[in-house]
Amino acid sequence: MDLKDKKVLVIGTGLSGIGSAELLVKKGAHVLLLEQNEKADRETIKKKFQETLTEEETASIEILIGDFPEEMIPELVIPSPAVPLDSPLLIRMKEAGVPVLSEIELGWRFEKGTVLAITGTNGKTTTTTLVGEIMKAAAAGKNAECSEESGSKNCSGDGGSGKSDDSTPKVFVVGNIGRSYAAAATETDQDSWTVGEISSFQLEAADTFRPHVSAILNITPDHLNRHYTMLNYAAIKERIAKNQTGEDFCILNYDDPYLRPFGEHLCPARVVWFSSKSTLPEGYYLDGDEIFFAERGKAARRLINVNETQLVGVCNAENVMAAIAMTSSAGVPMQTILSVVREFPPVPHRIEFSGEKRGVRYYNDSKATNPDAAIQGIRAMKGPTILIGGGYDKKNSYDDWIEAFDGKVKKLVLIGQTREDIAACARKHGFDQIIMCETFQECLETCTSLAEPGDEVLLSPACASWGMFPNYEVRGDQFKEYVRNL
Repeated sequence: MDLKDKKVLVIGTGLSGIGSAELLVKKGAHVLLLEQNEKADRETIKKKFQETLTEEETASIEILIGDFPEEMIPELVIPSPAVPLDSPLLIRMKEAGVPVLSEIELGWRFEKGTVLAITGTNGKTTTTTLVGEIMKAAAAGKNAECSEESGSKNCSGDGGSGKSDDSTPKVFVVGNIGRSYAAAATETDQDSWTVGEISSFQLEAADTFRPHVSAILNITPDHLNRHYTMLNYAAIKERIAKNQTGEDFCILNYDDPYLRPFGEHLCPARVVWFSSKSTLPEGYYLDGDEIFFAERGKAARRLINVNETQLVGVCNAENVMAAIAMTSSAGVPMQTILSVVREFPPVPHRIEFSGEKRGVRYYNDSKATNPDAAIQGIRAMKGPTILIGGGYDKKNSYDDWIEAFDGKVKKLVLIGQTREDIAACARKHGFDQIIMCETFQECLETCTSLAEPGDEVLLSPACASWGMFPNYEVRGDQFKEYVRNL
């Protein structure tokens, strides 16, 4: 992809926009970096490049604040994932014949190594982080092998890349987690591994993106304020496998009603199933607390007991199975995979144990930004639960979430924009142990005053954090800080 001297519009100055601008500048493009927040400051935006670009490179980026001038027509547009493709600006660009590519697609055009990519409504961050750790362990093991036997065909070797035989293959963890894919893509080589957490927002404008191993963990209602229907949302998630072939692998949840028909009839890659509900003749499945791997015509092989891990809940067992399936498909020895799985700590903000105070256990599940994720949080609790819910309205339905209380939730403490809607839904299902709070601090103090020894306090809001917090991480960090100070 030749970008030299091309005028490229990048919309947004978050992780994705900054990473895209970095790649574009390094490839010789003229970058128009648009921040639509009129209160933004140019100098603050420039500081985001100080560790990655020279002053001269940063000065070559034209920073625009507010509306994009109608008379300016770029040759390419890279929108932030937060910008809907049907926004007025992007519609105007498309009508003018300007190509629109996601940051993931931009990065892919410069990828030299092998990509493992994860999408799904829930579990992406845990699975991506775990896969990244497994691939790092495999890369370190490869380095050790090569150090002992530099002539081995399994060594990374220089392969014409100029690397020494004992160099460790690079592993990048990118996408909707950690680092911008576009920024990392320029550092990849033929021996590197890129592990990406990919959201539906990033897949919408990804045309040629082709991971060697992909995974769709689940598809449940979320972001319908942007994708409108579940069929459209599912179709966008399934785009992760769009360009795969029979030489690639796609890891799918056998129990998901959208993914079963996709895997059986539509997926172009080699499908590897995992299931927490069914004993599979082929694939990975959970039987009680044991994870098994079955190959057709052979006896199923026990791999690991979930109690050997630090992760709680069926949802995390599913994440573990997906990670094992992905990395095994990528050629990592099972011994290496299981060793990492046993030591892997919970990802922050996902059913994260935050402390026990006066006999009450506190769990931070702030990343549960939709009802299905919040259902998994409830299912992971062992005792009577005081549940914190509410936040930004993404037009989700809360019925299944309320039904999942199943006698376990003793009090529901609500905050944010959605609290009235959630309360009405709870009452409709016969649950009336509801307390409304104005602030997060009031909510936390209320939970502490209500909790008795043996109870669990769970922050699992089923809603995004916007409106009260910049993101779910800040919400979760405030929860953990409160618990620490009790």
